Amino acid sequence: MCELLAMSANVPTDICFSFSGLMQRGGNTGPHRDGWGITFYEGKGCRSFKDPLPSAHSPIARLVTEYPIKSEAVICHIRQANSGKVCLENTHPFTRQMWGRNWTYAHNGQLANFQQELPIKMHIPIGTTDSEHAFCWLLDQLHYKFAEQEPDEVTLFSFVAKLSERIRQLGVFNLIISNGECVFSFCSNNLHWITRRAPFGLANLIDAEIKVDFKKETTDKDIVTVVATRPLTDDEVWQKMQPGQWQLFRFGESIASNLK
Repeated sequence: MCELLAMSANVPTDICFSFSGLMQRGGNTGPHRDGWGITFYEGKGCRSFKDPLPSAHSPIARLVTEYPIKSEAVICHIRQANSGKVCLENTHPFTRQMWGRNWTYAHNGQLANFQQELPIKMHIPIGTTDSEHAFCWLLDQLHYKFAEQEPDEVTLFSFVAKLSERIRQLGVFNLIISNGECVFSFCSNNLHWITRRAPFGLANLIDAEIKVDFKKETTDKDIVTVVATRPLTDDEVWQKMQPGQWQLFRFGESIASNLK
């Protein structure tokens, strides 16, 4: 299956360290060689880099690791195709507009009978994946529920969690989605997260010979949360999410969850 990566931070932060580890799983230390993509938010705007080539061998991915784009919200995906051919339009993450915001979505898993079970009307997929179809269905449901009035963030993403639980009945549905301010994660079977804050320390990547001293890269007020399919470092304590668990992050902090 694919792998996911996201970041939520309270100050503009680059994701070069985490992405340097993840990209190696796209055709080097892992089998996810069917494309990759990453979206960075900057205010209400966003910039995306996508490539159907394996991330471990992609010149564009190498550019991203060397170009420290600073953002408060990032969504990333490396693909192991199981629905839809390997091509640019089937490469995650997918981005659509709603309520004057860019929504970005990435999915890990496989869904059965998605066209019959998730009928769509307004948001039509560009590609042919089950993932994008589910995204379009989700956006349709948000429109039906809230129409033109965007609700507060907890109400909004609590409803996204209910929709995610329904989609999960069709198969594996690990989700990361963002509206540029909040980052929402839903676990079907495999997601982890870690929040880094002062006092910062050293971290060592699992998939690349790279170590960083976050104390030298941050201030005492910085808060950065990273969500990933599998832990990216081997000397930090990552939180493993349980099936059906969801977390909502805003500016690095967890602001809502169904975890008791």
